[in-house]
Formats: sequence, C-alpha cells, structure tokens
Amino acid sequence: MDPAGGCPHADNARLLTRGAVAPVVLPGEVAGMAVLGHDALKEFLAHPDVAKGAEHFTALREGRIPDGWPLKTFATVRGMTTADGADHRRLRALVSRAFTARRVAELRPRVEAVTEQLLDGLGAAAAAGDGTVDLRRHFAMPLPMGVICELLGVDPRYQDRLHHLSNQVVATDIGPEEAMAANKELVDVLAVVVATRTADPGPDLTSALVAAREEDGDRLSGPELIGTLLLMVIAGHETTLNLITNAVRALCTHRDQLALVRQARASWADVVEETLRWDSPVSYFPFRYPTKDLTLDGTLVPKGTPVLAGYSAAGRDRAAHGPDADRFDLTRASGARHLSLGHGPHYCLGAPLARLEATVALERLFTRFPELDLAVPDTELPRHAGFVGNSVQELPVRPVT
Repeated sequence: MDPAGGCPHADNARLLTRGAVAPVVLPGEVAGMAVLGHDALKEFLAHPDVAKGAEHFTALREGRIPDGWPLKTFATVRGMTTADGADHRRLRALVSRAFTARRVAELRPRVEAVTEQLLDGLGAAAAAGDGTVDLRRHFAMPLPMGVICELLGVDPRYQDRLHHLSNQVVATDIGPEEAMAANKELVDVLAVVVATRTADPGPDLTSALVAAREEDGDRLSGPELIGTLLLMVIAGHETTLNLITNAVRALCTHRDQLALVRQARASWADVVEETLRWDSPVSYFPFRYPTKDLTLDGTLVPKGTPVLAGYSAAGRDRAAHGPDADRFDLTRASGARHLSLGHGPHYCLGAPLARLEATVALERLFTRFPELDLAVPDTELPRHAGFVGNSVQELPVRPVT
C-alpha cells in the first residue's frame, strides 16, 4: 500500500482483475490482506469468524508492531471500532440514542442554519479575493465538524486543532514520532473536553457518557470514554467532509448528472448514494482479523492477519455494478447496494447524520451558487495523504450565483 495515498481507482481496477481478495504490504513491511470485491467484502464484514479486537492481531500480540506505527491507533484505540460481541453492543448502546432517525431529524434545522452561515462565508471569501475559494476548508469541513462538536459539547475553539490532529491520526505517510505526538495531543485535548463536561455537564453526548462512567465504571471505563470521543470526532467529520467534497467534484465534472437533479429526474439523495458508491469517502479501512483460517472467494486469509476493507474498490466492482461501474450515474439501479457505510454489526452508527448533512449541503450549495464550478481541473487537485481516506486536500471553486 502506498503510504502517500493518491487516487485509488486505477490500482483497484488492476487488483480486481486478479481477484476479490489480495495480499498487501502495509507500512513497515507488515503483511496484510485487502478485500476488494463487493460480494466478498459484504460476506467478510458480517462473517462470524472475523473480529475487530486487537488481541486477534497476531503480529501485534507477538510484539512485532512498534510504537509509532502509523496504523496502530486503528488497532488499539479503546472503543466501538475495536470491540466485539457484548463489549461492542455495550459501547454502541451508550451512543446510539444520539443518532436515531428521530434525533437526526431533530438536527435538521440546525444543520440547515449552519449550512446557510457557511455559504454566506463562502461567498464573502470568494468576493474578497480573486473569485475562488477552497470549498473543502470553508464549507465541507466546518459543517460536519461543527455539528459533531455541538453534539459532543466540544468548545468551538478546538475545532481546527481537532481536524488537524484527526488528519494526522488517519495519515499513513507520517513518521513514528509524528504519529505518537498526534495521538497524544488528541487524547490530551479530549481529556480536557471530558474534564470540562464533568465540571459543567450539559445536554450533550460527552456529559451523558461521563454520567454513565460515574454511575457504573463497568459500563464505560476511562479509556473507553476517550476512545469513544476520538472515534466520534474522526468518523463524525472526516467521512462526511470527504463525501461532500467528492460529491461536489463529481457534479462539477458531470454536468449532465447535475442537470438530472435540477430537472427532478434524480434527487440529492441519489447524488449522495452514487457518490458513496463511485468515490467512497473511505478507501481502505483498518482492521479486521480472522479468528481462524478463512477462505474468502477462493483465497485463504490466515488467522490473525490484519485485513483492510476496500470500500473504494468494492464500489466500482464490475461484478456487482456492471461493466460501466466506473461511470458516475445517478440513475444506476445498483447504486443503493454500496457498502461504503459498512455492513453487519459495525455498520456506521452515524450514517443517518452523514446522509442528512451531505444532502442539505449539496442542495443548498447548488441552489445558492447554481453555476459553481471547479477553479482547476479535477485531475490537478492534490490527493488526500494516505490510503485510508479518499478525497483531495483542497477544492478551489468559483461560487457563481
């Protein structure tokens, strides 16, 4: 795997011609596997002999994974993403009430208000300069970050720092010292948030988690509380940030598809689902581990192997989506079959919120700026660093009314 990342689709297509499951070399010469095919990934994500707990990672358990390994946080953070069975159900239950369909529907007015404020700022930033503005920085990032921070009761002054540290934590192209420093600082910032909400609780998720920990330490330990917040901050904004960015890129480079929405022949929800399939916000997500030797689509995945979920590859798997799987098409019948929000017991808890934020963002953005377009060709945009996230680092646009 290329630690520097880049556009994954050409490499994915080459790998898929060889099979749905592939051996890969992770940073530090760590042997792993990637599941690329749609059907194989769907089976793998829900397989009873596949676990998330780091105790199943053979190389880690045997001491062969050093501190500062850029992907170590994915394996060792204490929270839902590294828990199985009863522990996973316990941790998920503590936060699931914040993401029910009813709760997300109640958030719509706030999401709409934040969106409108950001669009005001987007237009002003463009007018103050040469007519262009970085949509990722001024719109796609602060919308989901602002909403998740409000849900968690995080002071707005931490938002930019949390975004920077989140980028560092999920990066695969940084050195051990940088990785360890970013992880430590992120934990330190979240510890301050916990201390603040402990001293001054409010109607937010962090306060509810603090209360659960204080009422029953067996229900939520201190490390699990920090790990849960870390997961919420990273997953709660990075994926939606990439989703909005990728959707805008797709519509600006496929004006015929944008026209379908304006003609009411497709919906903004269709845009979100097709973007999730065609250009998944997450390319390869670490890790799952077979608890016994597992044969998947004819390929042996040895027990204890760290396995990447290849969402960006599965979304363009021709076996699942047809010979034109690499075409962005809002009328595609198979679009809703994507796996980009997961499958099985670890299906993305925040999926309803991500869909709401992206749908509102796109509708309001292209209503306010109907002639919005990229300021540079899409192929010249610098790609996201690392192979976990899938997007571009910046998105200069011309917000034309």
